[in-house]
Amino acid sequence: MKIGILTGGGDCPGLNAVIRGVVKTAVLQYKMDVLGIHDGFYGLVNNKIKELTIGEVSGIMPRGGTILGTSNICNPFRYFSLVNGQKVYSDVSDQVMKNIKANGIEAVIVVGGDGTMAIADKFNKMGVPMVGIPKTIDNDLYATDVTFGFDTAIVTATEAIDKIHTTAESHHRAMIVEVMGRNAGWIALHSGIAGGAHIILIPEIPFDYDAIVKKIYERKGAGKHFSIIVVAEGAKAKGGDVVVKKIVDDGTEPIRLGGIGNRVGDEIERMTGIETRVTTLGHIQRGGSPSPFDRILGTRFGAEAVNLIANKDFGKMVSLKTPDIVAVPLDEAVGKQRKVEPDSGYIKAARLIGISFGDR
Repeated sequence: MKIGILTGGGDCPGLNAVIRGVVKTAVLQYKMDVLGIHDGFYGLVNNKIKELTIGEVSGIMPRGGTILGTSNICNPFRYFSLVNGQKVYSDVSDQVMKNIKANGIEAVIVVGGDGTMAIADKFNKMGVPMVGIPKTIDNDLYATDVTFGFDTAIVTATEAIDKIHTTAESHHRAMIVEVMGRNAGWIALHSGIAGGAHIILIPEIPFDYDAIVKKIYERKGAGKHFSIIVVAEGAKAKGGDVVVKKIVDDGTEPIRLGGIGNRVGDEIERMTGIETRVTTLGHIQRGGSPSPFDRILGTRFGAEAVNLIANKDFGKMVSLKTPDIVAVPLDEAVGKQRKVEPDSGYIKAARLIGISFGDR
């Protein structure tokens, strides 16, 4: 049997562990041939396909990124090209089908987030056997307890918050750290708690500037002349909107968030006169060597995806239902985000130790 694997959407730590898990399981256990599809769905459209051997995946597990490359602006059902300087969109899914057939690919493993899974679900319903593996640092895929890449991202964010502490305390400043997460506050919540933040602002709990200032003054009254504020990129004030950095028409995620940290910082300075500095972590959260947790989870996901193909159980996505790896229908994994519940145990514990979410 000949199977393909592609990595789509934004990169994240752990992708190479998945690729390694797929290749080693396929070759060693099932004598399958594995074809690596380069640059996400772009590779299926343009036939950028090459065999992956065990030798080629040897030693890649500690590496960040993906040896296959990826793309978050290629949707075969809305593929863009430039014609006379103008963007033209077309459905090239038939070209994908032709390339899959020409390469003798009998099933495709697709590694990605909700946008990538939605595309895979469409192809599966068109008759291409698909198996999904959930990936995003945002941890917002609905049908799994955790996505790989998330753990490494919060380790990176926590290390940054730890370093911010020393300069904040030395200069008696309010320091803001803006983290990723899109419309979910998982990275901000976990790194904020782990990093000892005093205020955490997440999309699920709209904030009030007066409540933020109140917390800062409470700390000053207790002799603490600095404050650490972790802000998720999708956080917004009560009655306000998210801050949009850029809109990309041809992306699977057209709205790119960013800038809320600077807005909050400006308002704190205006209201308090306290010097406020902002650090936006950005894509540093996507990079670096994956944590042991992400290496293990990626390996388990990759191995189980091959098992599903061997059993001809297509149209599924592997999922962590702690402690087990299970399979869920692809259409259950798309169209709904997994967000932080405002009354969850994480939020309750954070409030009990004095962390403010800017809402009271």
